[in-house]
This record gives sequence, C-alpha cells and structure tokens, in this order.
Amino acid sequence: MIQPVSATQDNLAISVSGSGGTGAVTVGLILLEAIAKAGFYGVMTRSFGPQIRGGESAVMLNLSDHPIETLAEFSHIHLALDWLKFERFSDEIPLTQDSLVIYDNSREKPPGLVENSGAKLIGIGLQNAVKTIKGSRMNMFALGILTQQIGLDLTFIEAALKRTLGKKGDDVISTSLEAIQAGMRMIPDSHYEKLSHWHPTQKPRWNISGNEACGLGALRGGLKLAAAYPITPATDIVEYLAPRIEKLGGRVLIAEDELAAMNMVIGGSFGGLPSMTATSGPGFSLMTEAMGLAIASETPALVVTVMRGGPSTGIPTKSEQTDLNQVLYGFHGEAPHVVIAPLNVQEMVTISQWSLGLAEALQTLVVEVSDQHLGQSRVIIDPIPPVDFNLKRLRPPATTSDYQRYELTQEAVSPIAWPGTPDTQYTADGLEHTETGKPSSMAKEHQQQLTKRAQKITQHNYGEHWAKVTETLNATVLVITWGSSYEAVRIAVEALNQQGADISLLGLRLLMPLQTEQIQAVAKDKTVIVIEQNASGQLFHYLLSDNAIPRNSQSIAEAGPILFKPSTVQTALIHCLEGLK
Repeated sequence: MIQPVSATQDNLAISVSGSGGTGAVTVGLILLEAIAKAGFYGVMTRSFGPQIRGGESAVMLNLSDHPIETLAEFSHIHLALDWLKFERFSDEIPLTQDSLVIYDNSREKPPGLVENSGAKLIGIGLQNAVKTIKGSRMNMFALGILTQQIGLDLTFIEAALKRTLGKKGDDVISTSLEAIQAGMRMIPDSHYEKLSHWHPTQKPRWNISGNEACGLGALRGGLKLAAAYPITPATDIVEYLAPRIEKLGGRVLIAEDELAAMNMVIGGSFGGLPSMTATSGPGFSLMTEAMGLAIASETPALVVTVMRGGPSTGIPTKSEQTDLNQVLYGFHGEAPHVVIAPLNVQEMVTISQWSLGLAEALQTLVVEVSDQHLGQSRVIIDPIPPVDFNLKRLRPPATTSDYQRYELTQEAVSPIAWPGTPDTQYTADGLEHTETGKPSSMAKEHQQQLTKRAQKITQHNYGEHWAKVTETLNATVLVITWGSSYEAVRIAVEALNQQGADISLLGLRLLMPLQTEQIQAVAKDKTVIVIEQNASGQLFHYLLSDNAIPRNSQSIAEAGPILFKPSTVQTALIHCLEGLK
C-alpha cells in the first residue's frame, strides 16, 4: 500500500511574526534578498489580518539550494517579535518538536499552542538589546539571530540590507548593521546550519513577486497603458508598472472606480495602445459590463484578476481559487473570450506576455487569472529569457478602399485601423453590427458576428502553452490541476510516483477555450482526479460539462485560505486512490 513520504526538497523553513510595525516583513525581505545574493533559492509568503493598518503580520520563508515555490510543511525556526494574536497564524506556521522558537521574553509568555507543540523554546531580551544601540530596532537584532542560526555569511546580509533599506540613508544602514552583528552574538549555538551543506552556482538570481512578474511580462509584450483602481491583492502590479512603463513610452492611470478603469483600457486600446488593467473578484464584478464592450467591439484588452477569498469583501488578504466560474461565465449574452492561468510565479513573466499578445492578435478580451498566493509571494528564481510570440494586431493595408472593420475573413480576425486613418472610419460601440460596423438588429448579421467572435478564439493554434503535461510511462491515473495549486500537486505526484503510483499530471493554463480533445487524449484509459483550492469543485464541473474528462472522474476540492502543501495533497490522493479500488 502506498504511504505518504517526505515530498519536500532539502529545505530550510523560517517564519517571523509580530504586530504591525514591528518589522517582521522587513526581516523576511532582507533575508530573502540575502539568500538570492548567496546564490540559493526560496519563496516568501506573507500573512496579514484584514485591517487597513496595524494588526498582526507574519512572513514564512522556504529556502533551498534548488528552485522551490511550495509552502513548508513546518517551520524549522520561528522568531516571534511579540505574540500578538499569534493564534491566527497557527495553521500557517505549523510548529513541531523539530522546531526552534525564539521569542522576546521581556513581555508575554508564548501562548499555549506554542508550548504544547513540543518545539524547543529560547527566550531572549530583545527589548533590552534595543536600548544598547541608539536608534536601533528590535527586528534588526532578530535578523542577526536568524543569520547566525542558519549559518549565512554576514556579507550577504549586508548587501541585502543596503539594497532593501538603502534609501533611508547611511545612518540607518550602519545602525542596522551594528544591531545585526549584536544579534548574531545573542545565541551562541547554531541549530540549523544547512546553508553550509548547499552548493550554489554562481549564476545570478531574480528576487521577484508574482505580481511583479506579471507586470514584467506585460511590458515585454509591448504594454503601453495600464488603468486600474486599487484593490488588494492586485495593486502591486500597477505599483510595479508605474515607474517603468513611462520609460518605455507608456502610462499608468488610476481611475475613480473599476468600471472607469476598464473603459480607459478600452479607449486606450481603441487608440492603438496595448492596454490592461489589474483587479480582484469584487472589482472584476464591476468591470464585466465594459468587458462585454471589449468583446462586442473586438477591442484588444487584458484583464488580470488576482483572486482572493470571497464572496463580497470576504478574506481580502488570503488566497482561494474561487473565481473560476466568475471569469468563465460572468458576462451577459454570448461573450466568447480567452481565460489563462499561470501555474507558478516563475512562468508568470512568459504567460503574461503571451496573454497580452493573444489579446492583441485575436482582438478580444483575455482574462489572466492569478491569486493572492501567486501574486504576492516573492521567489528567488533563475532569470527568464525573453520570448517572441509574434502576436500582433492585424492592420489594414496602407492604401485601402471599402474598409470593413468586422469583415468575415477565413481566420475570423479582421484588420483593425488606427483612429483617424484615411478611408477606415467605422462605428465602434457595443451594439450588434454588420461587417462595416453599422448597428444592426437583423438575425443574419447577429449570427454572422456571433460566429466570427467565437471562431477566431476556438480555431486559433495556442501551441504547447495550453497546458503543462507530465506523462508517466504506464500511468493509470491522471491528476489535473491549475493555478497556484500546481506546485504542491506536482511535488506530491512526484513523491507518489517514486513509490510506483504511476500518475500523470496535467497543469491547465488555457481554461477558455477549453482544449477538450487534447485533454481527452491525455486522459484516455486513465482514472482522472481533479485537484483545486475551492469548496465546490469549479474546474471539475467545468471539465465534466464539456465532456473533457470521463463521468467517473474524481474531485479533490478544498476551500482556502490555508493552501495545499505536498503532504496534504499526498494524503488526499492516497485516500482517493484507495477508494477507487
């Protein structure tokens, strides 16, 4: 019988918690940057309460000498700057008898759940240490403690400190470095010197978040206008674009609301600029009417939606894959469009570039689906080389007569003219129309344009990017997943295959139009299990409704906000496989 085994790579998990303003996140940012400069890999996730300001905060880092994007099974080292509402992190920062917990003992004692975890506890006087160095902060002493505990060379911390806090001036840097060095002397014994056993190459690393990777990919795709209304957890995309897009001749516009933002995108695109917006579930709901205008008028538009827990305001700072039905079906009328979901942070650069290119080439709405985990996690990855997808707008000839904006072509894509181009004037609005753009309510024109808008999407050759297929020889089981669930599922499947489970894996990127025949081919003669991070099995039912998978397929669907880990996926898969015997 297959048993769960360790599904993680050689890793070192560190977590830091504290009340808002204590600098827990700053510790994580500097430590992750130092890991990158040392030539290792890692992923950092953040956890906040729903407050606008203040409240509790924590960072969780999973470090390795190999590329890694999954959450750790438990924290090897947890450093608590204080214990304010730590119980809210109990599921996200698992502690075991193999954990080391370091905390400031000048205030409250560790809560019962920490004492009962079996972890080794070390109390130190962080508050008193701050008094010894004028202008110092407690989190820098904590950073020094962690640096010493994991055996990281101080030179990497110093370089990361200058990069992260350099704008605050030399005095802050020198004081912080003095506090870090003092922190390195506070606990003589090291407990997790794993870094001394890792052997990095000398290759450069990127320290990038999923939202930043999305913005970079869009810029590589030729983005010239980003219009948005701020919303958690998508705002980081626009913040990344703002100082960069203008250097490339583009603009960022902050709208008064989401509907205005979407209309700005349509206007900019109509004027000839590759355009996008970034939002989340509530904002997406407000944009759908205008998205329908982009579809009807065949105006290229990219919408990136970074999912969070819902409904309504829900859990804005946590992740959940619950908006699939929204992005697939949340439109009135027949509204064919493209929906794409990157599988991890690393590929968000390339897939975001592809998404913008598809919007331009197909002259339609493309929705790229991310989530809070993918969007706001920071990862250390190898640089992503540029790709030329050769996806551009189809323009009319320099000299043209009898221009028909919505001409019924064999490819179902008709040339789109710049406004003001001689002899190419046409009516562009949300009404149904003839080939020339003239409004029409005739059944014939309606059917022709419906068919045109659908065909250009369904008959396009999406190539190998539609999914990531990992086939196992003699596989009897196919696991299908999407988005941020992919990495945990991948590692779990690999671990089970090492025991002879014979499982193939399909990570879907192109969710609409669904590549039904290709999915059927991969699923042939296999038991299919669909894994996703929502309670209702939205992808599972979508695949069933299109006959992409057999009727006897199985669903593993769990609500967020606690994300999948390889061990939990393994356990769920083993239980599912045993139930099929």
